[in-house]
Amino acid sequence: MTAFFAALALAIWLYLVFARGGFWLARERERGALALTVWPEVVAVIPARDEAESIGATVASLLGQDYPGPLRLVLVDDESADGTAAVARAAAGGSERLRIVAGSPTPQGWTGKLWAVAQGVAHAGASTWLLLTDADIVYERDALSGLVARAEAEGLALNSVMARLRCVSRAERLAIPAFVYFFQMLYPFAWVNDPARRTAAAAGGCMLARREALAAAGGIEAIRGALIDDCALAALLKRHGPIRLSLGERVKSLRRYPDFAEIRRMVVRSAYAQLRYSPALLAFTLVAMGLVFVAPAAAALLGRGATRACGLGAWALMTATFQPTLRDYRVGPAWGLALPAIAALYAVWTFESAWASARGRGGFWKGRFQERGARGG
Repeated sequence: MTAFFAALALAIWLYLVFARGGFWLARERERGALALTVWPEVVAVIPARDEAESIGATVASLLGQDYPGPLRLVLVDDESADGTAAVARAAAGGSERLRIVAGSPTPQGWTGKLWAVAQGVAHAGASTWLLLTDADIVYERDALSGLVARAEAEGLALNSVMARLRCVSRAERLAIPAFVYFFQMLYPFAWVNDPARRTAAAAGGCMLARREALAAAGGIEAIRGALIDDCALAALLKRHGPIRLSLGERVKSLRRYPDFAEIRRMVVRSAYAQLRYSPALLAFTLVAMGLVFVAPAAAALLGRGATRACGLGAWALMTATFQPTLRDYRVGPAWGLALPAIAALYAVWTFESAWASARGRGGFWKGRFQERGARGG
């Protein structure tokens, strides 16, 4: 029976390598700007709750874009207590292109972030494009031009870039490349970008949405209770046009994860929502992670004969497929051997996410429990 599971794990890895959209190759990347005859108006909508540490850099990077067309910013101050609005105003240096809106209390049935986004969209006016961006994302000068040019050239309803995450601390170096790798495995970017496939995903830090498509889809209200708002928006908009998801090089996240506690909170906040709050999906996910990631290492280290051979083969494949992401984040290739242990850690955090949800403490972020029905939300 042990040999059977080792062989099954190897078969799964052969499927992942050769038939899962080449997710591990990390080939889907943002492009530089193309030439356009007319550059449409863009309004950046920035929901911000207690983001004084990073909002100045975000605002400055957006106002510093070399975008040839009209660009305005709408920042929704979501009941911040740390002077977020004042920092943003100072970073703008009096520019009239920044508008700060005082957010109102979150209504029943909405998550706090999506309510802030909805308010920002309502104040954005009739622009062609809405850049839905987080308050800890910075953009190189040509980033927006590249986003808009590609979206216009390909007739996209949504163009999203997965920001380059911070990878400095020991915890970040262990867990962040794996997070990006797992996300690509779950949502192969090539499949997301294929109009013929139903797979849909986006990265919430940077989403350029066509206003017309968003309105036709029912607006932000259509996903008002979604905790995984980026993927929910992608699924919504893919019904109204092609979408694109790319790995970012000109778009970067400033959010710091100095220790494992911070990364754990990130995963616990949303992992069970990703599983649609389903106990069956939770059980399947935990078993699958054990079989796919942990079993090969166990078979390689403890098994004999065919069991060990299959385990070594599967472990070698997972290590090899992790290498492009490790190189992206300038982490040594030997970390690939630790992927079984890292996956086990993520599995524990996923179970914790379900446990928090069961206790009515799910979706905790910035002082709020955001799951529907959660106490204190």
